[in-house]
Amino acid sequence: MRFRGWGGTVALVLGGLLAAGCGGGNGTADESDGQADRAGSGSYPVTVSDCTGAKTTFSTAPKKIVTSNASGLELLLRLGAGDRVIGTGFPPGKGTLPAGLDAQAQKTEVLGRSVIPKEKLLGSGADLYLDTFAAMGAMGGSGMGDAPTEEEFKAAGIKHVYLKSTACAAQGKGPVTDLSAVEADITSLGAVTGTSARAKDIVAGMEKKVAAVRKAVGGTPDSARPSYFFFDYDAGTKQPTVTCNRQIANAVIGLAGARNVFADCDGDFKQVGWEDVIAKNPDWIQLGVRDRGSDAANRKAFDEAENWLKSNPATKGLKAVREGHFVRVGSERTTIAGVENADTVEAIAKTLHPGKVG
Repeated sequence: MRFRGWGGTVALVLGGLLAAGCGGGNGTADESDGQADRAGSGSYPVTVSDCTGAKTTFSTAPKKIVTSNASGLELLLRLGAGDRVIGTGFPPGKGTLPAGLDAQAQKTEVLGRSVIPKEKLLGSGADLYLDTFAAMGAMGGSGMGDAPTEEEFKAAGIKHVYLKSTACAAQGKGPVTDLSAVEADITSLGAVTGTSARAKDIVAGMEKKVAAVRKAVGGTPDSARPSYFFFDYDAGTKQPTVTCNRQIANAVIGLAGARNVFADCDGDFKQVGWEDVIAKNPDWIQLGVRDRGSDAANRKAFDEAENWLKSNPATKGLKAVREGHFVRVGSERTTIAGVENADTVEAIAKTLHPGKVG
């Protein structure tokens, strides 16, 4: 499968996090991370685990943080810990982050336009590496190149932790149906960085937004929910890559009052044939494109994706294409765990259920 995140495309296996809720099929918390919860007041030590249950303990807040990509960077900026980030991989393009965060993000040193080279990461002087990617060989196995081993991280004095809601997705025990694992990531990262009060406010804001949508459309029976296909345009059009039931997009789609047409696929992402999409014949199609850095560039990318569907012989007859039922919401905020997942739930619901969601 492919990661279509920030500023680049690279083959990898997603799977590893911080907080309670490792991939939670039903969003339930991982009880092994109780110390992270106990540290909600900012107390230390704080202990977090990865997808395998391996523990990492912090006796104090990290002072020099490197992030694997822009999703981790954005979370740290929102938590008010951006001044401690000394470098990132997969940097956000100019203008891709929300107002107020973009200027801070652009000041962050870029250690790698894609995956940070091993030597540069180990020699960065960081005391924490926040990793959105999974671990087959620490940062994604052969697809991620020559990644540091856990022994090398330790020798360099770098604690290595994951954002589980993205990194552990493929290893989940059941379908992801809510945002609790994302919220657990934020809570745990707040505990690790000593910004728990801000984390609590962020999570509360997400919960309030999603609760309003659920109140409006959450009771809609499956038979009355429109079927929905996330078209990952940037993953390539020759063979579509679909979001399965372990991916955070499955929760976003369901919370918005729709049915993910590939919810019967166990995993996070999967490549299928266009004949599989045609057989599903979705009511709505989300034009999933990466943020290009400006409204004009984004409109152009959405137009390209829509025009491809309308002109391709295999897809132009789909119900959603014939009826012009397209949702223009970017890939990152739908498939990568973050605060904007809640905004995406609201945006999709407003499009699919006009008049019901305020």
